[in-house]
Amino acid sequence: MDYQQIPLIVLAGPTGVGKTDLSIHLAEKFNGEIINGDSLQVYRQLDIGTGKITREEMANIPHHLLDILEPDAEYNANLFKEAATKAVLDIYNRGKLPIIVGGTGLYLEGLLYDLEFGQAENPEIRVKLEEEAEMLGNLAMWERLNQIDPAAAEKIPHQNLRRTIRALEVIEVSGELFSDQTSHQEKHSVFNELLFVLDRPRDLLYDRINRRVLMMIEAGLEEEVKTIYQKANGADWQSLKGIGYKEWFPYFDGHISKEDVMETIQQNSRRYAKRQLTWFRNRMKNPVWLDMSQDNALEEADQKMIKHLQKGVIDND
Repeated sequence: MDYQQIPLIVLAGPTGVGKTDLSIHLAEKFNGEIINGDSLQVYRQLDIGTGKITREEMANIPHHLLDILEPDAEYNANLFKEAATKAVLDIYNRGKLPIIVGGTGLYLEGLLYDLEFGQAENPEIRVKLEEEAEMLGNLAMWERLNQIDPAAAEKIPHQNLRRTIRALEVIEVSGELFSDQTSHQEKHSVFNELLFVLDRPRDLLYDRINRRVLMMIEAGLEEEVKTIYQKANGADWQSLKGIGYKEWFPYFDGHISKEDVMETIQQNSRRYAKRQLTWFRNRMKNPVWLDMSQDNALEEADQKMIKHLQKGVIDND
């Protein structure tokens, strides 16, 4: 089968931007089924902190790759690519439209452009580099890359922090120069995808994120995290490294207040949203940007969908 004949809709964007509502709207209107593209919503029991869609919100639309793993399981971009590809084929072969929804840029990039990450992926190293970048700035990180791998730095603008960090991560994990790797070469689409990147004006997005965190805490986030934290019993579970979960550990140990936890989750969520938008802007091909604060956002998405499904061509005009 020629995968490029398969229409695939992707809804990407930062946390809290409104991907869930749009996904249900499009699935209902265009006979679609939804595939989760979030790295944490695959885990059972991680519901509130991940903003996982509820049964009521699903509106009887089938959802795939949700609640498929226990919290102690490992998950990565390659496993997602394998599982998501199977789901896309299954949905398409049953005459439905596959719609992927998620904000994990690395996962979406690997699926859409058939990237193999192998051992050159280490979330802990990436987080460490991102924290250093917060303190040192984009230019300092780029200068570090330039000292180690000038050939890679030459092709990466110093403003592109995400690619700089990715290159440094590959070098540290693999022990090889990023310029010798293939992951940064020109990427070719596997499917006939239409990629929406959802956005809102920064102040509105950050306000939504702050309010979303408050709603999660009111809905019982503390108890959800505590239950899994106690089950882990000190084990280094990947599922507990996500934003909304790791911030509670010092509170459980009596080192910070609950107000500190809330503020830290809000801050980390805002920073993550900024990094997500940078990723989609710099790493994804031909995205259709959709301002979800506009009254005509749904109508615009419908029009793009109709053009794409009829002609198989992405129209960014």
